[in-house]
Amino acid sequence: MSKIKNIKTFVYQWTGKTVPPQSNFCTNASDVLYEKSDAMGSFRFHEWLVCEIETDDGVVGIGNAALAPQVTKKTIDTYLKPLVIGEDPFDYAYIWEKMYRRTLAWGRKGVGMTAISAIDIALWDIIGKITKKPVFKLLGGRTKKKIPVYASKLYSQPLKELQKEAEIYKDQGFNMYKMRFGWGPKDGPEGMKNNIKLVEAVREVIGEDADLMLECYMGWNLDYSKRMIPKLMKFNPRWLEEPVIADDINGYAELNNMNMIPISGGEHEFSLFGFKQLLDLKAISYIQYDTNRVGGITAAQKINALAEAYQVPVIPHAGQMHNYHLTMANINCPISEYFPVHDVEIGNELFYYIFEGDPSPTNGFINLDDNVPGLGLTLTDKYKSDFKIIE
Repeated sequence: MSKIKNIKTFVYQWTGKTVPPQSNFCTNASDVLYEKSDAMGSFRFHEWLVCEIETDDGVVGIGNAALAPQVTKKTIDTYLKPLVIGEDPFDYAYIWEKMYRRTLAWGRKGVGMTAISAIDIALWDIIGKITKKPVFKLLGGRTKKKIPVYASKLYSQPLKELQKEAEIYKDQGFNMYKMRFGWGPKDGPEGMKNNIKLVEAVREVIGEDADLMLECYMGWNLDYSKRMIPKLMKFNPRWLEEPVIADDINGYAELNNMNMIPISGGEHEFSLFGFKQLLDLKAISYIQYDTNRVGGITAAQKINALAEAYQVPVIPHAGQMHNYHLTMANINCPISEYFPVHDVEIGNELFYYIFEGDPSPTNGFINLDDNVPGLGLTLTDKYKSDFKIIE
């Protein structure tokens, strides 16, 4: 019987080339503030946490987290590591509850749940390696021949450049796309017009039959969203994502119950109970948790089952292997997000610079290997010189 022997955490800080911020790049929750600097700055994360868990028989599982890596590292090293050492990794449900309940007074959401996520993902990687099975085979097995993915980038930029980028994804075989808005409430009617022009430009390239998703990243408010949604209906979007801040659950419910454009969210929700509240209020038509934020694979499976009972699809945020395994194993997870490989800009791209094993899309689909145990990820040294690594 394997026992957990050690936990090591590392923060990978990117020191390599970055794409400089552009004005009106993407709406976000800071847009309502009087800003003289880069409002998107606090939402760029150019560092990533890697969590390695080693068993006494030499098996190493790899977990990860993207939110507040330095604080997450401290949380794991100080509070969670002592709770996990000596446990059997197959007792993942007990370990999860132990971490959750021992940190309940100050954890629950945000950094506390992110730290739990990193450990839980590593535990599932260990279980897969010990059993010599890919994680999705342990979660229910293959529910799809392959996973349809949507190209998720298309940030606000000059219209001709935006169309060139959309054309690239179309040529690569994608038939689903997600784009971002550049203007919000403080930009008034002119900003509304600019947002509409962005959507018109992308639709012109991808055509009427392709799925188009629209992303606000919490940069709008309830009033602005209610004014914008009727203007966007003619573009037939599959969903409007995070139009208001995550805590405005009643705002989500009001917008979704307008029955004009399906509302999606959950990237910034962190618990099973939080998603139950959203579902009870019919506040979202698509759930978009991220496994490395929501409590890991153990918690994600509970949310998947809950969402299926409400017949609300789950489409995890950000793609990446921890999410792909869940998508493959759940019938209620129809598609996945895919961030195209790109120079480091927002920070989601760092995943490709730290890990090897993430599948590349072919004609808008990715697949997982039935014969690769665990998550199928390894750390790469290819870009190690572009990182400062904090141990």
